[in-house]
Amino acid sequence: MSFDFYCAIIKVVCVVLLQHIILLSIFMSRVVRNSKFRHVFGQASKKADCYEGIRVTKHASDSTFCCVNPKFLAIITESAGGGSFLVLPLENVGRVDRNVPLVSGHKAAVLDIAWCPHNDNIIASGSDDCTVKIWQIPDGGITTTLTESTVDLIAHQRRVVQVVWHPSALNVLLSSGSDMKIFIWNVSKSAILSTVDCHTEAILSVAWNYNGSRIVTSCKDKMFRVINPRTGEIIQSGAGHQGGKPARAIYLRDGRIFSTGFSKMAERQYAVWDENNLSAPLTMVELDSSNGILFPFYDEDTGMIFLCGKGDSAIRYFEYTPETPYIHYLSTYLSSDPQRGIGNMPKRGLNIATCEIARFYKLLNSGACEVISFTVPRKSELFQDDLYPDTAGDEHAITADEWINGVDADPKLISIRDLHSGPKTPLNVNNNNQLIPPKQEVAFDKQNLSPKSSLEKSPIDNTNNGQPKVQSKTTSVQSKKPSALAEKEDTLTNTQYDIIVTQLEGIMRRMDEFDRRLQALEKRSVTNETRESIIEDDNL
Repeated sequence: MSFDFYCAIIKVVCVVLLQHIILLSIFMSRVVRNSKFRHVFGQASKKADCYEGIRVTKHASDSTFCCVNPKFLAIITESAGGGSFLVLPLENVGRVDRNVPLVSGHKAAVLDIAWCPHNDNIIASGSDDCTVKIWQIPDGGITTTLTESTVDLIAHQRRVVQVVWHPSALNVLLSSGSDMKIFIWNVSKSAILSTVDCHTEAILSVAWNYNGSRIVTSCKDKMFRVINPRTGEIIQSGAGHQGGKPARAIYLRDGRIFSTGFSKMAERQYAVWDENNLSAPLTMVELDSSNGILFPFYDEDTGMIFLCGKGDSAIRYFEYTPETPYIHYLSTYLSSDPQRGIGNMPKRGLNIATCEIARFYKLLNSGACEVISFTVPRKSELFQDDLYPDTAGDEHAITADEWINGVDADPKLISIRDLHSGPKTPLNVNNNNQLIPPKQEVAFDKQNLSPKSSLEKSPIDNTNNGQPKVQSKTTSVQSKKPSALAEKEDTLTNTQYDIIVTQLEGIMRRMDEFDRRLQALEKRSVTNETRESIIEDDNL
């Protein structure tokens, strides 16, 4: 074969490879989504910033055993002869004292706990003793074991497996029990607002929608139900995951439903459903063949979903979009220790300075609670508006009486920027395209603010021949401001104030120099110098 033949073959191969490269690039451009959460990564805090020595409960219930808010961390603990849980202020990191005070008022094991979204000092607990109790935790935590609850809610005939607060109505609490009933409570009156009694088997999970007008339940009969919580009427129902192990369902912000469960082959799945048609899922994806229940944690502000499996050592996270395929895989956080339980910090408690978008408190079998922070890498230290849209605050939108009378309202939103102090976004640019921070007026608190500098009337010192004694340059700051500064106090900025103080310090230095000259003149008079020589030196 000739040389030209080989050259022709090489040209054909190069053309085919080039075509494949172009097709691959086009395919990748369509597959890879443009998302600001693509590079989210999780990182465990240092051991000194975690919690140790916790006697985590050994109960086999399908609960997360942990809940957290911007003030406190609550963990269900092991106890003999009753039920208890631990409440710690977030700043009390390190090893927990073995004799630490507990919240211990239930007669049987505590199965679920939930912090009130409208009061960070109120927590609800459901127990194996068929009761729901409301506890009020003082600021700074409890100093002695708390046995007296604020409110007792008694109606269930079997154990209470889940308690969930209403997202926008004040003092409205949902409780579900093994008696296949759901009660909606007005906690302030210890009264039942409504009862849901439409399930034929044990209720596995219950969740409110965004404004609290509907609830979705998963049941042991493998059915999902959308229910009107005021009347107990079933709006929609349909077959869910067909595996024999428990399934869980939650509402997404736009009204769709996200669920986790198992297939007939015991493979773990997640799915998205239309709340108005539960006959078939919009999408259903198989994950793996592990046997741990998947707990979904949904961020209503960003659309991110975190899947934490009981007994897993991994946390998977996804992003939800309203368009098909709905759920987009982002990444997985891996660790060496399996999780016994897990709690999720609300947006109000995150650190925006590090672009933290989620924080989990992971319970380990060793009795430790590991803090895992998920952040978006950003170079700028300014507030990231795209990462932190307005979030649900701690102020209620409606009352319990308004809700039961048919009023629905979304949670009241607050700006995360206003919750935290940090670098402000510059507003001006100079001629060199350099950002200039805006000048801010300073409002001085006259009662608490210590003035930076002032002059004090100098006392007459007889040892200086009746001359006023001048303070040295190391004179401490006095309590009275100069009258000219006091008159303009409300309009001065920090920079202007510092300039005035600098000028006053210069005047004091010149007065010190004048004092030294006076002392030199007095010294000459003591050494028998003539009055004429003193006058000549003084004239100089």
